Amino acid sequence: MPIQSDTLSRSVDKIWVYASTIIVAGFVLFLYRDVFYRMAGDWYNYSNDSHGFLVPFLSAYFIWERWDGLTKEKITPNLWGAGVLCFGLFCLGISLVGSIIYLQRLSFLIVLAGLVLLLLGRRHLWVLSFPIGFLIFMIPLPDLVVNTIAFPLQLFAAKTASFCLFSLGIPVLREGNLIILASTTLEVAEACSGLRSLLSLLALGTVYGYFSQDTVWKRWILVLLSIPIAIVANAVRVSGTGILAHYFGAEAAEGFYHTFEGWIVFVVAFVLLFFCGLILGKIKKRSMNSSVSV
Repeated sequence: MPIQSDTLSRSVDKIWVYASTIIVAGFVLFLYRDVFYRMAGDWYNYSNDSHGFLVPFLSAYFIWERWDGLTKEKITPNLWGAGVLCFGLFCLGISLVGSIIYLQRLSFLIVLAGLVLLLLGRRHLWVLSFPIGFLIFMIPLPDLVVNTIAFPLQLFAAKTASFCLFSLGIPVLREGNLIILASTTLEVAEACSGLRSLLSLLALGTVYGYFSQDTVWKRWILVLLSIPIAIVANAVRVSGTGILAHYFGAEAAEGFYHTFEGWIVFVVAFVLLFFCGLILGKIKKRSMNSSVSV
């Protein structure tokens, strides 16, 4: 009887904690309803941020995948979570007063981590660290960061495209982010910097690395490889736009053709990342085969 009552007591405690977590999470979602609404508007209005629609579902899948481990972990509420929670709410308040949109959205992740630590404990937070951290990909970058990083990427794409066009025998002159051809002038604008596609490929590389690799270091390598692959792929896309503009006119470098070319290059970039994953996957197999032969 004492054993049964102890087991029943633990079950009741778990049910109470999980119920409290759901109630508090519902309150937090209500608190952030306007933040989510505006962020979803960015996903809908800007194609480069549209991957944000998928991020919460992928994060929910990562939680579901860890659910058995979560239920087996002992619930040990940690008061440090209250400090993290208060800090997140403070960031929300400051950002609402100062209209700092990125901080409003980022504060949700801080609040979420604080709630898990406060109600469930450090072990639960460790298990949920990847699903919570992955949500960073659903938050569009602030304009300050975009303006700081985008222009160097624009210059790199323009320089690379000019070099490729010159190597192909196409007369070209570059002035900053302008590519001057015989018949037209192309501007590598902020939207063509490749920064948004870089973030999309980075998120995709994180998911692909998570599912395809069995060790942490291989996953990190795939994530890091996403960066140069995306940058080079965008430079190739700009070069292709210049070739189309030279041979078929400026109209061929705009509208549907420009968008379609962007999708094709993004797919090619992911294919390259896919092959990198295959190579990384064979490293362990080769080492195991060599150890067996010895």
